[in-house]
Amino acid sequence: MSKPFITQQQIEAVLLSSIQEGSVAVPLLLLKNYRALQLSEIEVMTLIHLISFLEKEKYDFPTTDEIQSRMSASPDLVIAGLQKLIHEQFIAIDEEIDVLSGIRSERYNLTPLYRKLAKQAAEQEMAKLSAVRTPMPADEGARNIFTTFEKEFARPLTPMELETISGWLDKDQYKEDLILTALKEAVFAGKVHFRYIDRILLEWSRNRVGTVDQAKEYSQRFRQSR
Repeated sequence: MSKPFITQQQIEAVLLSSIQEGSVAVPLLLLKNYRALQLSEIEVMTLIHLISFLEKEKYDFPTTDEIQSRMSASPDLVIAGLQKLIHEQFIAIDEEIDVLSGIRSERYNLTPLYRKLAKQAAEQEMAKLSAVRTPMPADEGARNIFTTFEKEFARPLTPMELETISGWLDKDQYKEDLILTALKEAVFAGKVHFRYIDRILLEWSRNRVGTVDQAKEYSQRFRQSR
């Protein structure tokens, strides 16, 4: 009786299916922020194995030996890492008692880890928003330009408006006095909004207006031509 013929493609298909079935979803925030959370690679690998045990294999409380058997680190390092994760509340151990049998069981709980990751991400986002809301220019003159705009608008500037002014200064390289002159032109025209001021600055840039005197001369010629 001849053996059944199996092609390499069939073997690859079986292996591919096995790999895909055995994939573990590791939180991207964990990979991006574990250094900020002061976790070592061993501790992160321990967490990944716990995720695999709990979520993929439905094994709630693997022993230290079972975790360490999947790692190249020494048992002492794995145990120390696991103790740190518990002590610093990255993971918890929940106790459950079966109502009928009275048997006590334990399971690892990864919710504290996910909460820490969410908190870390939220703090990073708030820091970004705070930097936009309250820009810290290097010199007093740059601080004054924001104050001048707020006085003319008679209200605090929005984060997007603050970012627009920063873009004029840093990206477009408009001089501060030229921006303030454009603001005065907008006030004079009764069109105090950022889109109009941006159009003024763009028009000046296209016509190589680079100083306050040139801007005043250009504006005067424009008004006379109307």
